[in-house]
Amino acid sequence: MSLTHLVVIPSYNTGPRLADTVAAARAAWPVVWVVVDGSTDHSAVPLRGINDPGFRLIERPTNGGKGAALLDAMEEARKAGFTHALAMDADGQHPADRIADFMAASMARPEAMILGAPIFGPEAPKIRVRGRRLSNWWTRFETLWCTHKGEPIGDSLFGFRVYPIAPLLEVMHRTPFMRRYDFDAEAAVRLAWRGVPALNIPAAVRYFGPAEGGVSHFHYGRDNLLLTGMHTRLVLGFLWRLPALLWRRARA
Repeated sequence: MSLTHLVVIPSYNTGPRLADTVAAARAAWPVVWVVVDGSTDHSAVPLRGINDPGFRLIERPTNGGKGAALLDAMEEARKAGFTHALAMDADGQHPADRIADFMAASMARPEAMILGAPIFGPEAPKIRVRGRRLSNWWTRFETLWCTHKGEPIGDSLFGFRVYPIAPLLEVMHRTPFMRRYDFDAEAAVRLAWRGVPALNIPAAVRYFGPAEGGVSHFHYGRDNLLLTGMHTRLVLGFLWRLPALLWRRARA
């Protein structure tokens, strides 16, 4: 039983994929918590009968978004004494067989955030693969001069990551944002601003089609608008920090 690192899986209406993802995660790591974020598809029902000290099911009454679900879990995890959490999606896209590798990297570098660098298969939607390049470009711009302790942020949107819990909670409590689809990119940027170094590790990602039980809650218009607003405020935050960054760089 790990006393410091746990897996956290937020879920909203992911159907039978949730139980499969939980089983794979529990086979890879002894402590797995699931946050069912106001789901209406009864996907939590099979999990309620799991009797295991390393498993915990948190059911939120209403949907608040991925970031809100992770915030609830991280707060409870810190109370329980955990220091790091690996976040992964509930729809089976993330590789459970890499959990142990990512946890080992985190234990070797506990001060760092361990970021998955996605390896896409041929089934990945081309529009999603190409579209994230823009978000990645903005993320690297927003974190200029924040990478001296680690690597540049490789991918801003891939949610298979290990976070140090204390600094993540600190940055989340300072902003009303980071509660929905904007969580992954903004978390990486704000942690970098706080001085948390990044370590990128390649990990395969698989997209499931509807016939395979694949579930996607990504809406191109709504979520791209959300990302646009996020990068706008992050760029403004970067410009606000720029004089101090340049002054420290000149003195280095």
